[in-house]
Amino acid sequence: MYHRFDESKYPSTNIQLDVFKEQLQIIEQENIEFVHPKDFEQSLSQDKDKRKILLTIDDGLLSFYENAWPILREKKIPFILFVNTREVGAYNYMNWSQISELNKFSQVEIGNHSHSHEYLVEENPEVIQDDILKSIKIFKDKLGKNSEFFSYPFGEYSLAFKKIIKDLGFKYAFGQHSGVIDETKDFWELPRFPINEKYGEKERFKTLMKTLPFKFKNITPEDRYLIQSKNPPKIKIEFYENIKNLDQITCFSNEGNKWRNSKISFIENNILKIDIDEKFIGERGRINCSLRVEGNFWRWLGIQYVISEKN
Repeated sequence: MYHRFDESKYPSTNIQLDVFKEQLQIIEQENIEFVHPKDFEQSLSQDKDKRKILLTIDDGLLSFYENAWPILREKKIPFILFVNTREVGAYNYMNWSQISELNKFSQVEIGNHSHSHEYLVEENPEVIQDDILKSIKIFKDKLGKNSEFFSYPFGEYSLAFKKIIKDLGFKYAFGQHSGVIDETKDFWELPRFPINEKYGEKERFKTLMKTLPFKFKNITPEDRYLIQSKNPPKIKIEFYENIKNLDQITCFSNEGNKWRNSKISFIENNILKIDIDEKFIGERGRINCSLRVEGNFWRWLGIQYVISEKN
């Protein structure tokens, strides 16, 4: 997941263009296949041993159009551009003429990123639904149809938010929790690796190219919206059976606003309990679990909770 290109003023959402070019080169050298959005679901069930990447860009910022789009167009690399409709045409954002231009290319999918891009996860369901309905109407007016792909603003969602997105007809929805997609994942809470100046440097990017899916049946608590009376959460992950060396898994969390090695134990052979001792502080609680496998590859699973001030 990318946002800005060559806008060093915003390091948390920016990637320098020379670094982006180098990343594309690494993908090519690793013989990793770019997934076409139109073939997204099919790609999960076919050639499962082949490494693949789905490229996504959030917000529809002008720096993407001016700096990254010419590169992707020349290389014919497929991608999803997620657009929040309220900002289209505003300062530093793409306008509808530019978005319509991209929409004519077969390798481009214009995805829905809400209307307002506000902290919708904190709103009541009626406000969330009204916002998304506005974006759907604008998509149909400007592009002739709405997209099947949705990206949650700030990658934040709750069970209620997810249900709205499903009920409104979206087939896929993406967060910002790190991880690798496979056919077992919930299509309305798909993970992505955010790439920016801090988390886009060469060695880390090469490591990301070596990540593999971590197949799990469920994670509790299921709701990623965490109220204070349930903070810290009592986390259990039920993995699929026959994951080799699962007992060697390691997990880290930012409980107490400090990253640390998590206390873990197995209730059964494939059910992992993560003991979070301190409350998550700030806006988000994060847990990352990994398992090293042969060939210097890693299974990777990220969980992100939205921390509410509500009790």
